Amino acid sequence: MFLFLFCGIMLLDDGKVYDYMKKLNELYDVSSDVEIKRICINSKQIEPGDIFVCTMGVKADRHDFIDEAIEKGASAIVVSRDVGEKSVPIIKVDDTNKELPKLCAKFYDYPDKKLKMIGITGTDGKTTTTTVIQALIGKDNCGYIGTNGYSYKDVKGDTENTTPDSHNLYRYFNEFVENDCEYCAMEASSEAYFRKRLEEIEYDISGITNITREHLNIHGSFENYVECKCEVFRHTKKDGYCVLNHDDELFETCREACNGKVVTYGKGEDNTLQIVSYKVYPTHTDITYKYDGKEYDIKSPLLAEFNVYNLACSLLVCLSLGFKFEELVKNFKDIYVDGRLEMLDTNTPYYVMIDYAHTPNGISNLLKFVHTLDIKRSIVVIGSAGERDYLKRPIMGETVLNNASYAIFCYEDPRSEDPRDIIDQLVSTAKETHDNYEIVVDRHEAIQRAIDIAEEGDIVLVLGKGNETYQKLKNETIYFNDIEEAYKAVENRKEREKVGV
Repeated sequence: MFLFLFCGIMLLDDGKVYDYMKKLNELYDVSSDVEIKRICINSKQIEPGDIFVCTMGVKADRHDFIDEAIEKGASAIVVSRDVGEKSVPIIKVDDTNKELPKLCAKFYDYPDKKLKMIGITGTDGKTTTTTVIQALIGKDNCGYIGTNGYSYKDVKGDTENTTPDSHNLYRYFNEFVENDCEYCAMEASSEAYFRKRLEEIEYDISGITNITREHLNIHGSFENYVECKCEVFRHTKKDGYCVLNHDDELFETCREACNGKVVTYGKGEDNTLQIVSYKVYPTHTDITYKYDGKEYDIKSPLLAEFNVYNLACSLLVCLSLGFKFEELVKNFKDIYVDGRLEMLDTNTPYYVMIDYAHTPNGISNLLKFVHTLDIKRSIVVIGSAGERDYLKRPIMGETVLNNASYAIFCYEDPRSEDPRDIIDQLVSTAKETHDNYEIVVDRHEAIQRAIDIAEEGDIVLVLGKGNETYQKLKNETIYFNDIEEAYKAVENRKEREKVGV
């Protein structure tokens, strides 16, 4: 098989220059010694010296853009079908999607082999769990890749996907290695396995939070979705560990897929890490865990029962890596997860919370938790992403309306779909039985509306995006951050109230 490359010269924050240029004959068994500066899968982003890999996208066959790539300066092309003679070397492989991670790994001299790789999957809780793992190990020694971007030490950047395409993924691995990180905690999404982005990675530790219905637009069936979720366990080293949620309904299915040693967390006494008891307060959670015959009473900054489980998964991952419980507890002060159960400091008689919840299970768990707090009403702002699992939308709508006091439905990354059509699907099965909602299509206006109707003791919850900084519309991606929008809406209300409007 053949490989591909990416970054040319990279200047990192420490001022050191890393040169990753390689010659084509160092990557493939060809005579051409043309220099390759980057690997690229988007013809519009091609720069002179890039190698263009014609992967199959969700909607595009990138073989159709070879001429454009050559015109922009591509030095070589990787293809999986005959494209005729071109003015640059053509490398033919069986499957360009499978080839991409192989090429990236080779170009960066297999950086994932130089790290302790931690892969976390699950329908809900991946971001929280991987972020907590990084905090427990320490940002100076552990890189993070996931929904909230990538980070290590004081470096933080955005990513387009929960699990990025391989040319970016391996670049991040290499940055971690070059900056003396020993560990990488990453979210391993089912879609990434479906797109063959993670085929070459073997994990030292893998873990799962839970499995509920999601992404059936991609996988076609729940069975296929579960199968892709379980890939992370099949790609775990035989001498590694698979960390499983014993209380999840699909525990046995996950265990059957495990290649490494199975360790478990849950409420039963037979778990490796037992959740003995917990009590949730508005500002923290008191938890008692039991590990290796000893009970540990801890004060967690994470709220809600589902975070008792997420923290258990994070702790068991680190314990399986050889860390001591007492050492890990010292780092609890560093735990902070952007956009997850994030209560904003608004100095108002009502509360405002931002959360990433976007699945029926995640929404249900969140709203049930919120109503254990001392609040009056819950006012939810929510939408559903376009070009994603449309079958879950009616379930989402019912879940919101059954568990929230009031809901405002709006757009959320509609992409090519009509936002109103998405909202109509959200309320399709509930509109005959519920009247505790309204529709405000524009998300900016919806957030303002929720803030404006909030009364003393109410809580406004803006769900679905967390701390993400974009909205994907039909023809463009715009900057949009729910946290910033909520703060602006609060200030707008305060200003109006000052002048009596």
